[in-house]
Formats: sequence, structure tokens, C-alpha cells
Amino acid sequence: MTDHNSTTLAFHPIASIFPLLEGAALDALASDIKTRGLLEPVWIYEGQILDGRNRARACALAGVAVQTRAFAGTASEAIAHVWSLNFTRRHLSPSQAAIADARRNQIAETYAPVRKAAKARQAEGGREKVSQRIEQPPNERKTDTIRAKAAGTNRMYINVADKLVAEHPEKATQVERGEKTIAQVTREIRREEILTKTPAAPTGKYRVLYCDPPWKYGDSGIISKDGITEAYTKAETHYPTMSIAELCALPIREIAKADAVLWLWTTSPLLAESFDVIKAWGFTYKASMIWYKVRHNVGHYVSVRHELLLICTRGSCLPDVATLYPSVQTIERTKEHSAKPEEFRAIIDTIYPRGERIELFARGHAPKGWAMWGNETTGF
Repeated sequence: MTDHNSTTLAFHPIASIFPLLEGAALDALASDIKTRGLLEPVWIYEGQILDGRNRARACALAGVAVQTRAFAGTASEAIAHVWSLNFTRRHLSPSQAAIADARRNQIAETYAPVRKAAKARQAEGGREKVSQRIEQPPNERKTDTIRAKAAGTNRMYINVADKLVAEHPEKATQVERGEKTIAQVTREIRREEILTKTPAAPTGKYRVLYCDPPWKYGDSGIISKDGITEAYTKAETHYPTMSIAELCALPIREIAKADAVLWLWTTSPLLAESFDVIKAWGFTYKASMIWYKVRHNVGHYVSVRHELLLICTRGSCLPDVATLYPSVQTIERTKEHSAKPEEFRAIIDTIYPRGERIELFARGHAPKGWAMWGNETTGF
């Protein structure tokens, strides 16, 4: 073993698999080293600290010389060495473990000559199948499952962690420090991506308005056994939600004609609050339809198998066609969160065939005769 001044030692890239200690945790380690000395030497590889960055920093705080030990082996062996020394003693959460494994995987790729050569060939115009063979193993799902089991986390976390480390390093750092979970930063990224596409407020005047608001429920959702898949009804998992105050503030009064009809989707938990939105938009509640979804859905008090479509008017806007559809429509729900059956739009078009029409918070492409507004639309 050799004594070193800790301030002269750089950190090896392989050491970055695990996060550094900060604040009180580092101070506590420095205090322990000052009292009992450095019990475990710092490992050196290629002239840099391979393992023991925190011990070296604590030694500097404590004014204690750093004892080092050289590691002899390949880069792959050095990676395995760091993992074996740190993984079990770090007491990582499933999210932190996934980030650590993603960092280990990323570092391993930089030391794999076959992978580096494949990337170089791809950059020079190499065949796509070479890239696919190297970068996308044919049984990638199985590989992720094996990695997840070894890291004590789940396959979905592993998959997301790889993307965070590669594409959102600042988010990955928040997770590895324990500040946020993978589920939380995933929702943040999704929200940020959608908000960048939010269009300008709708313009024009419309007689028929069809709206499925992104209601904010304010609950914590239900986490399934795999630790990441949240309940079908957890809206924040799928899109940015809006509070009642935010919905009320939308300029819907300005785009609705003096005589107009509003078809507003709502759910049982937010039925009462829906009337605040209706009033703020200048409409009066008249009637409702029920979508009976058939299939079980998660709820707090009952298995909620229906949604409500509230019919509201402004001025005089009775149906153009006196066709009385059953108020309860039995249509099995889809697997896509919050997607509404097109049968309801057909009902609207049938009894209100005249006048300009717009769908608010719309998804997908605009059907013939409809304007659409929302951050998930694909055209007008």
C-alpha cells in the first residue's frame, strides 16, 4: 500500500457508476476517519481512483493521508470490482439501483472494442444490420430482465434508466441522489415534452364544443407489484393535468357562439367540480349521457365502470335533429388511457349537424368538419 495526498488523485471514469456522498454523510465519514483512521484503502487503476472517492475526499477533510492499493486487471474486471464493492453496501432504492446499473452498462460499452468499432462503421455509413446486431440484441427483453434481477430492480426501471442516463443526465443525477424516483422524473419529462407542443389558444367562434379536460385528481395513484406501472386511472402518468382554477381560466367563453352547446366529459370524483367549469365557461347544465365501460376499472370506493358526458348549453341551442339516443351507451373501454369512443362524436354530429365545431384537448387527427385544439393533435 502507498500513502498519497488525496488532492492529487483524479477519479477514474469507472468510479462514476455510483454517486458521491454529499453534506452530512461526507462529514460523518470524515469524522469517523479522523477518529479511527482509514480502515479500507483506496483502489487505484490507471493512475486514478477506481474505488474510494468518498474515502479520499473524507481524508482530505480530516487531514489524513490516503492509503492506496493498485488494481491489476482488465477494464471489465475493474467495472465488476467497483460493482461488487459498492452495490450491496449502498442500500439503494429500486430507482437508484437501476441508474447505477445503467451507468455500469454505459461505461462497459465504452470499453468494449467490438461495440466501439461497430459505432465507427455506422458513422462511416456501415450497414444498418451491423448496428442492430451490436446495439440491439435480438432478445433485449431477456437481457433487461437479467440485468434487473442482478441489480435488484425491475425490467421497466432498467429500460427507463438507460434512456435517462443517455438522454437526460440531469434527471438521472436526481434519481441516483435519491431526490426523485424514476416514475417521478418520467412524468416530468413527459409533461415537459407535451408542454413544448402546446398550441396557442383556439380562435374563431363555435356552435358545438366537445371537451375531455385533463382533470387533476391530486391523488398518489396506485403502484402495481412491478414498482413502476401506475393505475390505469392515474392521469398524471399519461399527460399534464390541469386544476379546476386553470380550466376555469381558459378562454372558452370567447370562442363559443351566443347560442352554443358544450359536451363535457367528467368522472364521478370530479362531478361536483365540473359545474364550476361549466359556469366559468358561460354554459348551463341540461342533461347527461353515461358511458358504461363494462370492464373493471380502479376506484377508491367502487369499481368505477362509467364516465359522464355532460350536455350544457349557452343561449338557445336545442338539437337540430330530434333523435333520442339512449342516455346509457355500453361500449367496452379501450386499453389507451382516457380514450373516448368515436360513437359519442357520431351522436353529436347526428343531432347537431349544423354549425362550426371544435374538440378541445383533442388527440390525433381532426375528423372531417371538426377543428381540434390540444397538444396531442396532429393537424386541422
